[in-house]
Amino acid sequence: MRIARWTQANEHFEGFVIDDRVVPFPDGLTVADALARGLAETSALHARVAEAKGVPLGEVTLLAPVAPASVRDFVAFEEHVEGVSAGVEGKSDVAPEWYEAPTFYFTNPHTIHAPGQELRPPVTEKLDFELELAAVIGAAPGIGESNLTAAEAASAIFGYTIMNDWSARDLQAREMKVRLGPAKGKDFGTVLGPWIVTADEFESYLDDEGFLRLRAEVHVNGELIGEDLVSNMGWPFPELVAYASHNSRVVPGDVLGSGTVGNGGCLGELWGRKQSLIPPPLREGDVVTMSVEGIGEISNRVGAAVPAPELPPARPRPRHRHRHR
Repeated sequence: MRIARWTQANEHFEGFVIDDRVVPFPDGLTVADALARGLAETSALHARVAEAKGVPLGEVTLLAPVAPASVRDFVAFEEHVEGVSAGVEGKSDVAPEWYEAPTFYFTNPHTIHAPGQELRPPVTEKLDFELELAAVIGAAPGIGESNLTAAEAASAIFGYTIMNDWSARDLQAREMKVRLGPAKGKDFGTVLGPWIVTADEFESYLDDEGFLRLRAEVHVNGELIGEDLVSNMGWPFPELVAYASHNSRVVPGDVLGSGTVGNGGCLGELWGRKQSLIPPPLREGDVVTMSVEGIGEISNRVGAAVPAPELPPARPRPRHRHRHR
């Protein structure tokens, strides 16, 4: 099944993509409702409308397929870490801690972009993309509780979508020197789309260890920049979900990104390997197109940068310990 959100004639709809048409959910239900009900009930909804006429896909404007409850973004590809670390350290260095657990950060669920939506980045000299696959969480036994096993987490993966984690590398680099972040180098835009493909559609792509053998590609202005197999990640998705739940909670509507694929999944990796800004950072007018086997593609144009109001630097303070009378 393919699950989507879209607009037509200024009206908002949510439902299924069936062949080359879109069909709203019955009873006015939403994607959030479908995720809260889980795969089995959503399959029953699909059966109710499978023969409906719907509207041709080409006549609607797709939105991001989910309004996430939260967005966790992992760094699960060793090859990506090798390349990016070379740009920061001057040589490739995958820290031993990377192998111990699938590290992630939280990004902004309020700046989710749709496929086709123009990106208005911050002022940056090093605008980059990041090609990722993302899991979308749905209802399952144990979901919402802490410390899921990998098996429990696997049943909570409702489906997958493509994710572009836009990045301002110069802003990110400053933040990371403070040993916190990334923050403003990342939180201005994340693309999800074009739809959610339910997890049952990917069973034939799973290898013996549970990794998804899906081909992922990214093009800039029609030129192939990166290509990889999603199965090259260090942990399969159920283990990412399980780790996210450690002493915490994962709930329906959460989105978990794989992190950037290797072999050119972002410009930052290539810059590190080449020790130069080749290919060049993204500029206004560039079009970034990403595709993942079994899902489809998303394409977004870079628009003009949006300057933000300036803030003063930190003020030196006297560090008094008591109020003056």
